[in-house]
Amino acid sequence: MNRLPVLLTAALLLCACTQAPSSIPPRTVDLGTRLSLPTVQAFAGSWTVEGVPSWLTVSPPKGTGDVRLTVTADRGQATRTAADQARLSGQITVAWQRGQESGRATWTVTADQYTLTGRVVDAAQAQGADVGLRAEATPAPTPQARGVIVKYRSAAAQSVALGRGGAARELTRDTLARLNVPPSSRRDLGGRAVRLETRDVEGALRALRADPDVEYAVPNAVLRAQAAPVVPTDQYAGLQWSSRLLGYGSVWRDMEGGAYTRPVTVAVVDSGVRYDHPDLEGQLYGPGDGALDVLGFQAAAPDAAGYDNGDGDGPDLDPTDPDTPGRTQGSHGTHVSGIIAARWGENRQACPECSTSGVVGAVYRAPVKVLPVRAIDASGGAEIADVALAVRYAAGLAVTLDGQTHTNPHPAQVVNLSLGGDVDAATARPLCDAVADAARAGALVVAAAGNGYGTTPYYPAACEGAVAVASVTLSGASAPERAAYSNSYPQVALAAPGGVDPQGATFFGGGTLNGQPFPDLILSTEWDYAGDAPVYLAESGTSQAAPQVSALAALLLSKGVTAGREDTLARLVATATDLGPVGRDEQFGFGMVNAAAALGAPAVSDTLGVRMQDARGNAFQPALDPLGRFSAFLPDGTFRVVGGRDRDGNGVYGEPHEPRAEGSATLGPARTSAALGDLTPQP
Repeated sequence: MNRLPVLLTAALLLCACTQAPSSIPPRTVDLGTRLSLPTVQAFAGSWTVEGVPSWLTVSPPKGTGDVRLTVTADRGQATRTAADQARLSGQITVAWQRGQESGRATWTVTADQYTLTGRVVDAAQAQGADVGLRAEATPAPTPQARGVIVKYRSAAAQSVALGRGGAARELTRDTLARLNVPPSSRRDLGGRAVRLETRDVEGALRALRADPDVEYAVPNAVLRAQAAPVVPTDQYAGLQWSSRLLGYGSVWRDMEGGAYTRPVTVAVVDSGVRYDHPDLEGQLYGPGDGALDVLGFQAAAPDAAGYDNGDGDGPDLDPTDPDTPGRTQGSHGTHVSGIIAARWGENRQACPECSTSGVVGAVYRAPVKVLPVRAIDASGGAEIADVALAVRYAAGLAVTLDGQTHTNPHPAQVVNLSLGGDVDAATARPLCDAVADAARAGALVVAAAGNGYGTTPYYPAACEGAVAVASVTLSGASAPERAAYSNSYPQVALAAPGGVDPQGATFFGGGTLNGQPFPDLILSTEWDYAGDAPVYLAESGTSQAAPQVSALAALLLSKGVTAGREDTLARLVATATDLGPVGRDEQFGFGMVNAAAALGAPAVSDTLGVRMQDARGNAFQPALDPLGRFSAFLPDGTFRVVGGRDRDGNGVYGEPHEPRAEGSATLGPARTSAALGDLTPQP
C-alpha cells in the first residue's frame, strides 16, 4: 500500500516529458516596441541562421539543441525617408539538420515603429478652424501690416460689416464702431471677407477674434516681390545639384547687383591643373604669374632609385598636371579648381565632341582667381614635406626649392587642401606647423576631412588652424545627410556637398544625362589622359566638399562681408545649417555651409515645410497634410524637427536666415510616441 504513491508520481513525471520536434517550424517573432527579444524553439539537432536583413542582428549565429536566439532590431536601417511605415517586417532563415534529415525554416520578424506627431503652422495664414482661438493666446506678428483681413461666418455678418444693413448683428456692429473704422475704410474682398483699414492692427485683431461671427482675422501683411534665382544655361549646370543646395541661385542674383568687387586668390594645393581645359581659361594664375610646381626630381642612379613626379623635371613655375605615358587617372586639381571657378557661358570648343559651355563655378562674376600649386605627383602621391612647402608658398611666405627662393606675388587669402592621410599627430607636425604659419600670414586653410569611412583624424585637416570639411549628400528629405565615406572626428568644423558614395548611388538630384538618371555626385572639369582631351567627370569625396567652402570664403571676402581669416571663419560658422544633433558634432562640425545666408543674398522663394533628423544624422521627410500636420513612424533615437520657410530655394526649411521653429523628442521602448504640438516659424 505504501508503494502506490511512489509509482503514481513516476508515472506523472513520465507523462510530462515532451519529445523535441524533428524539424524547425516556421514562426513569427514579434518584437513589438522592444529593441531586442530572446526566443526559444525546441529542437534536437544542429542549426544555422542565414539570410538576416541588415536591420536585424541575430545571435548566436548557430548552435545545437534548442534554438535559443536573441533578435535585435536597428530600426534606423530599415526606416524609409518618408517615415511612413508603422511596422517593419523581415525574414530570417534557420537551416537545420537532424541525423539524415535537413531543411530550412523561414522566421518572420516584425517590429513596431515609434510615432512622432506635430503640426507646422504658418503664423501669417489661417491653417484651420482653430486659428482664431490660437491667435487669441498667441497673436500673430504684424510687422508691415496695412490693416486687417477678417472673414465672417455668414454673408449676413459680412453685410453688416460693410455697412449694408441686414439681419441684426449687434456685436459685429459694436465691434466695428469701437474700432472706429468707417464704412469708407472697409473693402469687400469676396467670399465673406472684408479688408479693414486701421493703424491699430493688434487692437483690431483682439476685438475681431472675440466676435463669434468672425471665422478668422489676420494682418493684411505686405508681401515683397521675390528675386528670381539665377539659373545657369551651361550644358551641364543642371547636374550641379550642390549649387542649389547651398542657395547659389540667390547668391548669383545678388552678384549681378555688382557688390562683389574685391579681388581674392584661392590657392589650390593639389595635383596641378590642366590650363588647356577651355572651361578654366582665364580663371587661373598661370606660369610666370605665381603658379608653382614644388615637386622635386631625381634621376635614377646605379645605387639608388630615382623619383620622377611625372613631368620629368624638378620644381618650376609650371604646375600643369602632366600627360605621363600610360596615365589613365584624371586631373584631381582640375576637378577641384572647376568647382570653384569654372567659366560661365560659351567656351572654346576643344574637340568636335567637346561641350561648348560645360559646367559653372561658384564664383560666377566675382573677381576670384585660382592659384594652382602642384604638390601631388602624377601617381596621386604627396609627401608631407612638399605639401608643407606648398602651403607656406601659397600664403605668401618665401620658400627655397633647389637653391632658388620663390615668393608668391598673389598671396592667397584662402588655401584649399583636398588631400590628406591618416598619419599620426606626431608625423603630421611639419604639416601643422605650415598650417599655423599660413594662418599667421592671414590665410584661411580649408582641408578635406578624409574619406576613410571611420573616425580617424586625417591630416592636415585635423591640424589646429585648419578648417576640416566633412561631406554631405542628398537624402531625399529636406535635410541632407553625411556621406558614408566622410570621416567623423572632433576637429571637423564644417560640412559641404561632396556627393554620395558611388557604391550606394542615389539619384535625388533629379538630373538626367543621355536619358539616364544622374547620380548625386559632384560634376566638374576633368582631363581624359587616354584621349588627351578636356572632359567633365562626376566624382565624390571630401575633396569635392572642401572647395565648396573655399569658394564661399572667397566670396565673403570679395563682397566685403568679411575682411580676414578670423571673421570669415566666424561668418561661415554662424550661418551654417546645423545638422544632426544640436550644436557642433563630429559628423557635420557646426553644420553645412549656406552661401545665401552667409552672403545675405535676397529671397528667391518662400515655402513652408518641415525637416527632421536624428542624432546619427539620418534625415526623414514625413508628409504634411493640408493643415500642416504630420505623423512620422521612426526608429529609436533623439530627433530634431524644424518647421520653417525656405527663402533661398534650396529645399531646406528653417535655416539660420529663415523663419523657423524647432522641437525635439526622444523615442524608444520607454517612450513609444510623442506629440510636438504646433511649430510656428518665427524670424
